[in-house]
Amino acid sequence: MNRREFNIMLAASSLALAAGSAGAEDQPANKLKVIALIYPGMILLDLAGPLTCFNMLIADIHLVSKTMDPVKTDTGVTIAPTMTLADCPDEADVLFVPGGLGGTTAMMEDAEVVGFLRSRGAKAKFVTSVCTGSLLLGAAGLLKGKRATSHWYTRDLLPLFGATPVEERVVEDGNVVTGAAVTAGIDFGLTLAARLRGEDTAKFIQLLIEYDPHPPFDAGSPDKAGQTLVSSVLSRRASALDAARAAAERVSRQL
Repeated sequence: MNRREFNIMLAASSLALAAGSAGAEDQPANKLKVIALIYPGMILLDLAGPLTCFNMLIADIHLVSKTMDPVKTDTGVTIAPTMTLADCPDEADVLFVPGGLGGTTAMMEDAEVVGFLRSRGAKAKFVTSVCTGSLLLGAAGLLKGKRATSHWYTRDLLPLFGATPVEERVVEDGNVVTGAAVTAGIDFGLTLAARLRGEDTAKFIQLLIEYDPHPPFDAGSPDKAGQTLVSSVLSRRASALDAARAAAERVSRQL
């Protein structure tokens, strides 16, 4: 079995689990349509957390990339696109963009990707992201006048795109829903599930996936981690963060 076949089997298994978790009378008459952008260097968990929630809503999920080549994520695991940008439907219930600092930086200046997000975002019922995916939404002009969040170390770039940065796990502003970094993807997914199918459905999903986090350490935010750890992270990511800022500034001058 190759990686593409494995990805298809995994997606099918997830959908089967979702379908089996509710009776036929509980399933929606019309499936949700989700467009999820995937790109090299994206963070796998940024995608996997929200998609777990979306699958359980009984959704048609399009994993969209520039080509049909497998996309290598931060973990080395590859994801197989289901269609290209050119073949993607014009409209969807959800446009979703995961993050990944290096990949996001490159995509911010990719005219084809940014144009795709701008066109699909204009018609999507919800425009959404997790982590640095919000920078891509910003590059496409989809965050102007909106409250939004991102990874804590790139949140200060959001004003370059006309957005107001908010230090929260999930930020909702009209039809724009953004999640903070990586693990906030499940919080984001449940929040959006409640918007799409109601709070009871979101709670059902939360229980089904046993989302009841009790982290072993209390260092999951800059305030809790302390300055020594924050400085260490910023030092190690300095060159990538400088590149992201430079790209964001260049893109913002064109908006």
